[in-house]
Amino acid sequence: MKRGRLRVLLGAAPGVGKTYTMLEEGARLGAEGKDVVVAVVETHGRAATASMLQGLELVPRLTSVHRGVELTEMDLDGVIARHPDIALVDELAHTNAPGSANEKRWQDVQAILDSGIDVISTVNVQHIESLSDVVEQITGAPQRETIPDGVLRAADQIEVVDLAPQALRDRLAEGNVYPAARIDAALSNYFRLGNLTALRELALLWLADEVESALKAYRAEQGIDSKWEARERVVVALTGGPEGETLIKRGARIAARAAGGDLVVVHVSRQDGLAESFPGALAAQRALAEKLGGSYHQVIGDDIPRTLVDFAKSMNATQLVIGVSRRSRIAAALTGPGIGATVIRESGVIDVHIVTHSNAGGHFTLPRASGALTLKRRIVGLALTVALGPLVTWLLVTFRSNDTLTSDVLVYQLLVVVVALVGGIWPALIAAVLSGVTLDFFFVEPFQSITIARPLHFLALTLYVVNGLLVSYVVDQAARRSRSAARALAESELLATIAGSVLRGQDALQALISRTREVFQLRSVRVLNDGEVVTETGQADDRDHLTRVPAGEHGTIELYGPELAVSERRLLNVIAAQVDAALEHNALSKTAREVAPLAQADQMRTALLAAVGHDLRRPLAAATAAVSGLRSQGVVWSDADRTELLDTAQESLDSLATLVTNLLDVSRVQAGVLAVSIANVDVDDVILGSLDELGLGPDEVELGLGDDVPPVLADAVLLQRVIVNLLDNGNRHSPLGTRVRISASRFASHVEIRVADHGPGIARERRDEVFQPFQRLGDTDNTTGLGLGLALSKGFTEGMGGTLQADDTPGGGLTMVVSLPVAIPYGGTA
Repeated sequence: MKRGRLRVLLGAAPGVGKTYTMLEEGARLGAEGKDVVVAVVETHGRAATASMLQGLELVPRLTSVHRGVELTEMDLDGVIARHPDIALVDELAHTNAPGSANEKRWQDVQAILDSGIDVISTVNVQHIESLSDVVEQITGAPQRETIPDGVLRAADQIEVVDLAPQALRDRLAEGNVYPAARIDAALSNYFRLGNLTALRELALLWLADEVESALKAYRAEQGIDSKWEARERVVVALTGGPEGETLIKRGARIAARAAGGDLVVVHVSRQDGLAESFPGALAAQRALAEKLGGSYHQVIGDDIPRTLVDFAKSMNATQLVIGVSRRSRIAAALTGPGIGATVIRESGVIDVHIVTHSNAGGHFTLPRASGALTLKRRIVGLALTVALGPLVTWLLVTFRSNDTLTSDVLVYQLLVVVVALVGGIWPALIAAVLSGVTLDFFFVEPFQSITIARPLHFLALTLYVVNGLLVSYVVDQAARRSRSAARALAESELLATIAGSVLRGQDALQALISRTREVFQLRSVRVLNDGEVVTETGQADDRDHLTRVPAGEHGTIELYGPELAVSERRLLNVIAAQVDAALEHNALSKTAREVAPLAQADQMRTALLAAVGHDLRRPLAAATAAVSGLRSQGVVWSDADRTELLDTAQESLDSLATLVTNLLDVSRVQAGVLAVSIANVDVDDVILGSLDELGLGPDEVELGLGDDVPPVLADAVLLQRVIVNLLDNGNRHSPLGTRVRISASRFASHVEIRVADHGPGIARERRDEVFQPFQRLGDTDNTTGLGLGLALSKGFTEGMGGTLQADDTPGGGLTMVVSLPVAIPYGGTA
């Protein structure tokens, strides 16, 4: 019998519409003439899902009793006996009731598939066994029901039922997922926006990996080795050298620019194991690659470029990152094109990035100003004189005749010009003298003697030597000017690079000393300010020469390495001026940072004086008037009037006491000297005490206290002040006829107390402002106090080791969320 096909609908979280989509697909297939039955479905009381069952045949469930509880499960034998074309099986990871034929529902599905019946099923990403621990870290909720990855990967078709996180929260708030009593707890715990976003990414990435595996298998079966850019995949080639870290980071940045891009790091070793790279460096680079989310591979091959390109093609790479050669230009000229050139030629459609690094051969340095031509060029010029002179002489002597003297002179003249172009004036002078002597000895009569028979020949030889000297001098001057121009260009490039580094936001001092160390080929450079090291780069050696360059009145640059020429001091003076400016900028920035708190304190002091001048005047005036009236000798007060005046004075003085207490508390919070007494606190007791203090009853407040809320670590007095303030604010801003809702629930190692109102709310970009002192956000009611309540609440909460944040209320309004650590760590018995 042909095995049935399994189709799985994968969701990121409950409520995205997996079951609805399954039933909708079943109805569509039934309309096309397929025999479809509902083997088992869990509607969870959702009316929209239940309505999709209309017109579909349901296989009756089996009923069993376990410990006095009646349980229903899918009738596996009944489904197989019915033998439809397609069976709809909800919740693939479900655990069956004790006594069932199989422990897990996915095992029942395997039996249905073995019977030749196609199955459409559903599962959430948190139930995938390899992801369950990741989901628990994200949501704080352990997963008891899981399905092996192999079972899911063996499905013939997997589809993601996707829904944007905010859309799912809206659906939850509207009551389309859970009953009303569970909405608030769900929104504040599992269905947080960040949680849903992370779960959605997990689901999409898991499916993307499965699609990639299927694509790779198909390409292998079809023998396809050309690049398919289904996903950006960056392969970084390592040699084991110190440049590997730079290459890996560059490859990671390239991969990160493309959503879902992969980073693959590879090292090619020779089969004989010779010329092996440093294993310590490779181990560190492997750790870095894995830290950046990449994978590390090591392959063996004698032809390194071909092996590298073959590996990149096998990985379906889109880009290949290699380092620029560490060989010098002379070595490259002698040994031919390196690995980089061969990789580029063989790579085909794979883009190749050649990344420079500090260990590259021929990296940027300042040309030396001393001498027109380098010693190496002068040596090469002498070598040409010694090698070519005898060879030219042998050839000319072999073909000598009475008519070849003129051509012989021109050939030796050409030799002198070539030597002058290569080695400058001194090798050319030697070549001119030796060639003149050789001409006289071998080609001017009498032969083989240093004798000149004719005065005209002596003049010709003299002119010949003078021409050689003049050509050498011209070449020497051209080389000197070319070297000066190259140095000027290098100096300009250095200054432009330093300026560009600063403009791009890099640390000015670090950019200056890093570039200085590179161009002057130093081992270490550091900057001191008043004798203290500000920044440094490289590692100095005891044998290095130390050069100190002053940078302004307080700064000093210390350069460790070869002794610098006098001509290089001019550029160092320019760099020192830049360092001085950077040090001054840092000093000004430090002063600005130190002044900022003073300015903020001054601003608060001004606001405090303004608030005190306005808000304290009213209760002071009322208390003064009441007491003055009572002390008046010309007025006879009745008992009722006297009582009213005393009540007014008492109320005003209480208001003054509250204002002064709040002001003192604000100053303590900002000074960091708030007295906090942490203990195990029962959240229910604090909430009920807050309601009693405010005199709020069931008409004004809706309670949502869970049965499993553990004690928290807090100061009971401060926590009650926080909740009183939040409840008072919520009640004041709620429209008539609506109630403030206060709830408490546990989330991982914290307890969240949520105070939700249905008032106008606060714009997201202004929510941080409400926690600043003296903020009313447009509230012109001066009877509401100084605007210190939320600032105090946040300070108290943070002083207890918690957080206070503002969130949206589903349906409109503001929800204040107080999060405090539980008294017993997560995973305990609380």
